[in-house]
Amino acid sequence: MYPVYDDDAALLLSLTVAAKRRPAALDEIITALAMAQNGEIPAKSKLVDAFARMGVCGLIAEAEGGYTLSSEAQAMMTGQRSKDDSATRLAHLKQQLSNFDPKVKHSSIQVTQEQLLAAIQSYKAAQHSPKGTNIQTDKPKSKSSWIPTKDLVQGKQHLSSKRRKP
Repeated sequence: MYPVYDDDAALLLSLTVAAKRRPAALDEIITALAMAQNGEIPAKSKLVDAFARMGVCGLIAEAEGGYTLSSEAQAMMTGQRSKDDSATRLAHLKQQLSNFDPKVKHSSIQVTQEQLLAAIQSYKAAQHSPKGTNIQTDKPKSKSSWIPTKDLVQGKQHLSSKRRKP
């Protein structure tokens, strides 16, 4: 498969996360893509081309109204180390894509720019929503509101160690 684009590797990596248990919708793929690339989302035209290229090579398949990795792509992803960061995974995946030789041509996957625009807008709306939770970061836990379980069961309150003496 020549040439290998950055967007192809990022799309496969994001589909690994998004379509883990079931075929992923476009908004789930966009969220996983933003997480893999530190919040950056490629241009819509590049994503349309990446979907078409990966579909022709047989690495991405349409199933149940969503998109999932084919068996060849899943075999390619099993070689990834879980301790590597996204940049290392993308570099390793690009190397595997350059060595990949599709045996059979498949039909391309048609994703329109309007569909991608709607998915990107829903992702950005979820990022800026005050009610919604940001799935990219964990909620920090404050130590001041923590009460030991033993004291909680006995009905006691946790007192600060710096209390003043009268």
